[in-house]
Amino acid sequence: MKDRLFVGGGGENYAVPQHLLLKYANRHGLIAGATGTGKTVTLQILAEGFSNAGVPVFLSDVKGDLSGLAKAGSADFKLHDAFMKRARTIGFDDYAYESFPVIFWDLFGESGHPVRTTVAEMGPLLLARLLDLTDAQEGVLNIAFRVSDEEGLPLLDLKDLQSLLVWVGENSKDLSLRYGNVSGASVGAIQRALLVLENQGGTKLFGEPALELADMMRTDVDGRGQISILAADQLMGSPRLYATFLLWLLSELFEELPEVGDPDKPRLVFFFDEAHLLFDDAPKALVDKVEQVARLIRSKGVGVYFVTQNPDDVPDDILGQLGNRVQHALRAFTARDQKALRRAAQTYRPNPRFSTEEAIREVGVGEAVTSFLESRGEPGMVERTLIRPPSSQLGPIAQNERAQVIQSSPVAGKYETTIDRDSAFERLRARAAVAAKAAEDAEREEERLAEQERELRRARRYEPPARSRSSRKRKSDSFGESMAKVVIKELKGTTGRRIVRGILGSLFKAR
Repeated sequence: MKDRLFVGGGGENYAVPQHLLLKYANRHGLIAGATGTGKTVTLQILAEGFSNAGVPVFLSDVKGDLSGLAKAGSADFKLHDAFMKRARTIGFDDYAYESFPVIFWDLFGESGHPVRTTVAEMGPLLLARLLDLTDAQEGVLNIAFRVSDEEGLPLLDLKDLQSLLVWVGENSKDLSLRYGNVSGASVGAIQRALLVLENQGGTKLFGEPALELADMMRTDVDGRGQISILAADQLMGSPRLYATFLLWLLSELFEELPEVGDPDKPRLVFFFDEAHLLFDDAPKALVDKVEQVARLIRSKGVGVYFVTQNPDDVPDDILGQLGNRVQHALRAFTARDQKALRRAAQTYRPNPRFSTEEAIREVGVGEAVTSFLESRGEPGMVERTLIRPPSSQLGPIAQNERAQVIQSSPVAGKYETTIDRDSAFERLRARAAVAAKAAEDAEREEERLAEQERELRRARRYEPPARSRSSRKRKSDSFGESMAKVVIKELKGTTGRRIVRGILGSLFKAR
């Protein structure tokens, strides 16, 4: 039937079909169970069902097993007979092997198309979570983002943010007056955290071309939804990076997609594997953000399915919004495990035929306790269900087969070449170059003026000023006049009269 997905057979003999109604698939869901109980196969058959219904799917491949979705199963597979027997048991009459349209993605660009975002799109809240910053450091990071907007300094990659933080540190005094304390210690702590992220390969997450959400929401020529598979086996080495990236992706979907109300089927289904990584040591602000997204994103036509070992890994406020549930076996070896088992059982609508708690403990591999929303959006009665076998290959495909899928992908070549356009790093470097040139020119001018002053001083010291002839004449005349005045003065005195008488007497005697 086109309005529902066949999940498996329930009832005492597994003869009662268990379906997930497409019109309620955006009410979110949970796939839980201990390691090795069949969670990955359940995720695989749900992805197949959504794809055949024309619904695009995004999922992370933590163990590398889900690449088998790109290849049809085979009668040569060792579990072929077991799959056929299970199909007959649950009444899966049209069971057949088939492949599905797959697009491989990889944050590191090795096992799929590169997937990136920009620092600005990530935002300070998620980036602070990724870097594990304190409240004070997160405050400084928020100031850096504010400065980026006000100064026209786009934050695209890590070097943009690193160079902006240097500028913030250099101008911390002025920024502190405007926004509050900007300490050099906080700036340094953020820079060290960015260095750690860089060493973990985080530089490949940030940059351009950034992922376009439309490329995750494609259908093929047959109308089947594309299954986007994120290679997460290497990414799991940096669990905080993994969780933050997927949360960013959810947030982008929430921000960009328009409201569609309650569609007949989802526009996209998002599987969040290893969901506990999202909530481990997460600050309340982040948990509140996830709760908000989970509550409101369903109106955008997006269904979110958390995949984890224990329902306790998901906060109660979010767990209460997960209407479609597949619970594989839980092992209750400790008192904590037993308490978690009881809590898990209490979240289901009870079935008078069996104890839900005992069923969760007893179900075998490939079997689960299920509850799906019914026609009026109410939780269905819990049922023991034998999960249907997958139509695609169980287990990973070969590397050469993956390479062929990547080469024939509808987005091949679009994201492989990075673009490094003008942004904060380049603009701050240009500013620094202008400032350095201005400082150099000022220094040269100062040196030139200083040299001129030194030349003038040398000239005054070794070359006395020249005297004009009129000056010498005036000085000589003045000296002669002075001597005449002295002589006249002397002649007027007693000595002068004696001299005059002597001279006159000589004259008279000569006569």
